[in-house]
Amino acid sequence: MRIAVAGGTGTVGRHVVDVAGEHGHEVRVLSRSSGVDLVAGTGLDALLDGVDAVVDVVSVMTQSEQASVRFFGSVAANLLAAGARVGVGHHVALSIVGSDRAPVGYYAGKAVQEELVTTGPVPWTLLRATQFHEFAAQLHGRLRFGSLHPVPVMRSQPVAAREVAGRLVALAETGPGGRVPDLAGPEVLRMADMVRDYARASGRGGLVLPVPLQGRLGRAFRDGTLLAGPGADRGVQTFAR
Repeated sequence: MRIAVAGGTGTVGRHVVDVAGEHGHEVRVLSRSSGVDLVAGTGLDALLDGVDAVVDVVSVMTQSEQASVRFFGSVAANLLAAGARVGVGHHVALSIVGSDRAPVGYYAGKAVQEELVTTGPVPWTLLRATQFHEFAAQLHGRLRFGSLHPVPVMRSQPVAAREVAGRLVALAETGPGGRVPDLAGPEVLRMADMVRDYARASGRGGLVLPVPLQGRLGRAFRDGTLLAGPGADRGVQTFAR
């Protein structure tokens, strides 16, 4: 198969590229270095011509609802339109568990992406996954005041990015499947504990301070809205391993 990966240089995308290559597929990475601007939609037709499946794992560093909606809406619309023009037969999109139940902030953009994919012109598969193991390191590095690291009070069910990538490649190989079971990690952890464990294991140190966020998103972080339901599939790699 020929598989195009949007976001192929990111946390999950790098693993998707590796796994697809290990399975013997021809992989095309959709990135600026390959002449593609996903937000503007330029350069897509040439790289998607002859592609069997697109795997969309793009991401953006923002907590702004407006910015998230603009980014994911533009990228999804451009990928789907280009895919329809050149005859791509399968669009595989990665979303987040709970984005439909708390479509605010960053999650609002994912909700828009899901709507575009599920009503779009290309046969599709949609996988929702929980937060990745790497989220702890991102939080530790993103917010700090001297040696103090504020972390939102949050219950998480972290999943290994490599396991998510493996599932995405398998779905691309299988063909359009619509909304498939969510994928979550094998255990529920507190985000503050994850960040502390990361800081200790990496030798970075610092004091981790749990902070309860206000509003709908803060409640979703705390009340289990972003955890997988009973019908979800479970990964096997724990955060500590």
